[in-house]
Amino acid sequence: MTIQTPQWVKSAVFYQIFPDRFAKTQQAHSGHWKSTNLESWESPPSLQGYKGGDLWGIIEKMDYLQELGVNALYFTPIFQSASNHRYHTHDYYQVDPLLGGNSAFFALLEAAHQRNIKIVLDGVFNHASRGFSFFNDILEHGPHSAWLDWFKVEDWPLSPYDGSKPANYVGWMGNRALPEFDHDNPQVREYIMQVGEYWIKQGIDGWRLDVPNEVKTEGFWQEFRERVKAINSEAYIVGEIWDDATEWLDGTQFDGVMNYPWAEATIAFLGGNQVIKEHLGNLHFAPYPLITAKEYRDRMESLLVRYDWNIQLTQLNLLDSHDTPRLFSLIGEDQNIVKLATLLLLTFPGAPSIYYGDEVGLSGGNDPDCRRSFPAEKDWNLEILNYHKTLIKLRHQYSALSLGDYNVLWADERVYLFSRTSAEEKIMIGINSGYQTQKIDVTIPFIPQKVLYETETLTWQLEEKEKVLSLTIPARSGFILK
Repeated sequence: MTIQTPQWVKSAVFYQIFPDRFAKTQQAHSGHWKSTNLESWESPPSLQGYKGGDLWGIIEKMDYLQELGVNALYFTPIFQSASNHRYHTHDYYQVDPLLGGNSAFFALLEAAHQRNIKIVLDGVFNHASRGFSFFNDILEHGPHSAWLDWFKVEDWPLSPYDGSKPANYVGWMGNRALPEFDHDNPQVREYIMQVGEYWIKQGIDGWRLDVPNEVKTEGFWQEFRERVKAINSEAYIVGEIWDDATEWLDGTQFDGVMNYPWAEATIAFLGGNQVIKEHLGNLHFAPYPLITAKEYRDRMESLLVRYDWNIQLTQLNLLDSHDTPRLFSLIGEDQNIVKLATLLLLTFPGAPSIYYGDEVGLSGGNDPDCRRSFPAEKDWNLEILNYHKTLIKLRHQYSALSLGDYNVLWADERVYLFSRTSAEEKIMIGINSGYQTQKIDVTIPFIPQKVLYETETLTWQLEEKEKVLSLTIPARSGFILK
């Protein structure tokens, strides 16, 4: 079977937005209800407080996003909810009124599509919330509710708020705020399928699926894929799977997953000895200890043989997210590491994803600190912003960086070289993650002609007859040759 994945994703550069924290309009819009009880935009984020970011504000930032070079937006949940992160869904058909409601979303969708920017929404389909109307009916009517078999009620009475008593229903990870759906119920299954279909019909370009591995019902995600793809064969379906995703990447379910194993290895290679482990808390995410270039090569090659090549090209690659500390803080604000990590992110097979604010040097430790408000322009790190723009532009300009074959040319100690090649383009990328200048002689499959990017001045000589390239690579630097 030839695995089909969305063509547009293979050339996409994603930007992940946490809507409460990215932008806040100062304009008045019909149907947009503004709260008078918000945390200040500049104050540290709290677990429960709202900053008041909204979709109208994101529309006003479209020029910025287009200038940055991103052409796909992934939003953490936007549906009506009683949490600032909106993973506690109240209504799957209504955009949260604090974000501007459905009218704001459709205006955003139109504004993005006019600029050829795709929109991917977060689908939280494993669990709902205490405020979801069908579950709320159970809280109101107990065993007389018409919706008992939609959830996993174990005993009576239910205790949705009092932690000193048993909840008596299954909540995700034991969290009574997040009652789990019973996906074996055909009505529940059909309800979720219809939600998935509805927003694709409205024009969204894909779904990011929250904890889809928790849904054990046989054939569930196969049916979801079939029904979504029947409406839009190019819709992107990406799952939040943190480990080996072979079970879900067989071509019948997801087009890709959030590539946390790539992030772990990349951070470990560039700065695993600098990782501030306290920022990781209890996360199942270990970008340490420091690994050598050979170990990094082995981990990259292991990742690249794990899935079909068409799946590799639609993996969602990332360095951090709303669920992890920001890289800038995790490695002690070492800007060289951030620069080299961004270079590797923008040159690896798959769709790179930039977490909002990373491109201007936004800091943040573990949740909720990693969800800080987007800073005012006076607080931007312009050096970080400029190399993001440069690398994103190069990825769009040279298709080999998106679609080309990936081959390791050198991996020893702290130096790692690889190529991305197509019939039209041959590109070499190199990293010296060590603290000393390295001189190497490497046999190469093609003759480089031009430096496309370098973080420090690279010295190179070519024995053209032997195809041996002599490189002097400054400490903690990277380059791209064409």
